[in-house]
Amino acid sequence: MRASSRLALIAVTLILAVAAPGMGLARAGKASSSMASVLLPNSSPLVSFRLLFNAGSASDPKGKEGVAALTAAMISDGGSRAMSYEQISEAMYPMATGFGSQVDKEMTVFVGTTHADNLQKYYQIISGMLLDPGFRSDDFTRLRTDAINFLKESLRGNNDEELGKEALYVSIYNGHAYGHQNVGTVESLEKLTIDDLKRFYRDNYRRDNFVLGLAGGYPKGFEEKIQSDVAAKLPAGAASKPTLAQPEKISGLEMQIIQKDTPGTAISFGFPISVTRSDPDWPALLLVQSYFGQHRSSNSYLYKRLRQIRGLNYGDYAYIEYFPRGMFQFEPDPNLGRRQQIFQVWIRPVEPKNGVFSLRAALYELNKLVQSGMSQEDFEATRRFLTKNVNALTKTQNAQLGYAIDSKYYGIPGFTDYVRDQLAKLKLEDANRAIKKHLQADNVKIAVVTKDAEAFKQAAVEGKPSPISYTSLPPKEILDEDKIIESYKLNFNPTKVEVIPVDKVFQK
Repeated sequence: MRASSRLALIAVTLILAVAAPGMGLARAGKASSSMASVLLPNSSPLVSFRLLFNAGSASDPKGKEGVAALTAAMISDGGSRAMSYEQISEAMYPMATGFGSQVDKEMTVFVGTTHADNLQKYYQIISGMLLDPGFRSDDFTRLRTDAINFLKESLRGNNDEELGKEALYVSIYNGHAYGHQNVGTVESLEKLTIDDLKRFYRDNYRRDNFVLGLAGGYPKGFEEKIQSDVAAKLPAGAASKPTLAQPEKISGLEMQIIQKDTPGTAISFGFPISVTRSDPDWPALLLVQSYFGQHRSSNSYLYKRLRQIRGLNYGDYAYIEYFPRGMFQFEPDPNLGRRQQIFQVWIRPVEPKNGVFSLRAALYELNKLVQSGMSQEDFEATRRFLTKNVNALTKTQNAQLGYAIDSKYYGIPGFTDYVRDQLAKLKLEDANRAIKKHLQADNVKIAVVTKDAEAFKQAAVEGKPSPISYTSLPPKEILDEDKIIESYKLNFNPTKVEVIPVDKVFQK
């Protein structure tokens, strides 16, 4: 079947089964009538699973940071009681399939796809992993080591850009339920035990915060079997939802500079916003974000000003939702739903000698956007781009399922229809009002990864001009603008500027 035909069929048969509030809980072994599901049946030969729990790292108890992520890893990358991890890997290999997990602050999702011919065999394996996990000590030791190595070797050692982005989030949410890396901290991981994981599983993997996501050519009644199995194995009720405080107020420019022996200088900055997909201003802010810094797009404003005109780096992007692993992929993953988000700018590594200038240039451009807004021409061009680009986000069956679950979480209609409908209604004044209401360049947290952190701190805080260094000079009008940018005032809060060695990041 051609892709276009499949998409049409999916659109017709989309079913969003919404949990009915106030309905009684099911008894053990009975499918709960309030069990939530998002079902996209179609004639595809593939069947996609997204088995989601509305619980994530925000539910990590204090001192147990990382328990949500390690529990999920024990399920997706460990054995069930019936099968060891090696036996599972051997069984899945000839089916050319797998079973993965993703943990964010308020969602944990298990994802897999199999051919319909292998559905029963595949489901028998993954249902055992999810509903009857083995919690073996050898799996625990292996996966806990992997988690610690991810923090130490991957984030700290090999990925300055993700390091800066994640450090920014931890800084903005200091003292908040979102205030630690999803994988945890090195010290907390070292103290976790299998009993901690079993306790987290018991308390958070429950019927009423479970969402069954299923798409593809599965047989009639298959969803009822899954719901019945879940009801038979998982306890009734929902996990307690963590209360979210407001993030700490940011006063002026606050900066954390991570000292690391690295050839480039990576910069991220941002601040909390009150807008999620549930907010009426989200479509307008989505358009503004796309215009200013669409991810991995050469059409965005920031990209043109910093990379194309000045050759400072590889790319410069802006976000209004959490977008991890951005250096590895063009589209964001679904099922990263949050009740709180930040506006973030990601400046990919620049030469250290241009570090302070690059920070100034990005803040200067953000301030210009806030002061002047968008033009009608830019508004229309961005709207045309986004109206088409939204289809790329849901180009696979798996992505359609993920976005449908997210739309249920945020209480909005189907994602692509919602975005297109809202964009069609949007006016330039809506976008410029959203800019004035939600964006600013004065109270911002900044995370920098660089080899000479003290020199960066001194140059940024003292406020002296920081001229750009070119190998090939740009046109005169750019040089004239450079003179303005190199002296752009940076109102740092001197009590909120710190240098931290890289081996202290995500340590505790």
